[in-house]
Amino acid sequence: MNVLTDNLSLYGEGLLGTVELTVYASLLALALGFVMASFRVAPVGSLRVFGTVWVTVLRNTPLTLLFFAVLLGLPRFGVVLPFELFAVLALGCYTSAFICEALRSGINTVPTGQGEAARSLGMTFAQTLSLVVLPQAFRSVIPPVGSTLIALAKNSAIAGSFSVTELLGTYKPLNELGYSVIWSFIWIAVGYLIVTLSISAIFNVLEKRWGVPR
Repeated sequence: MNVLTDNLSLYGEGLLGTVELTVYASLLALALGFVMASFRVAPVGSLRVFGTVWVTVLRNTPLTLLFFAVLLGLPRFGVVLPFELFAVLALGCYTSAFICEALRSGINTVPTGQGEAARSLGMTFAQTLSLVVLPQAFRSVIPPVGSTLIALAKNSAIAGSFSVTELLGTYKPLNELGYSVIWSFIWIAVGYLIVTLSISAIFNVLEKRWGVPR
């Protein structure tokens, strides 16, 4: 217990870093995922190709490799940002591919007649998607989106290897101070449980309110 009580501020800083990474990367992933899902079902061929390439490349690229590409590759092109922003960019882009597929699967559950009816009324593709299709698809994608964001929270641990303050990285200074590695990781695991269970609780509330009855 003294590992936690003696280093409460260190754990708190790491937990806050993980929460911030999770929140900001989740917002980016949701925004990009929505855009890419729209591209993948768009009537314009070039947009469908772009969305397909985005999802295929990111889903089949190891996240660690993507971190290296973003944190070490972008500065070579003159893009210099704090490591925290680079980490958010890597996590958000990577997770957006999975969000996109979750949203697309939800869109595919909406009967095609709904879209045809909207178009017969003179609605554009954007209006049909935002006003008719997505509100119905949203109800069925709450569980998979929640699971994807829980995975994002756990994936944020990789950021600690790139000088970004987050929960897993707290084991390094604790190990240097001579604390038990086992207890250090136990309290780190507790911190991740707090984050993931909080996300799970939020999506459970959303599912009970708007989810599809089973």
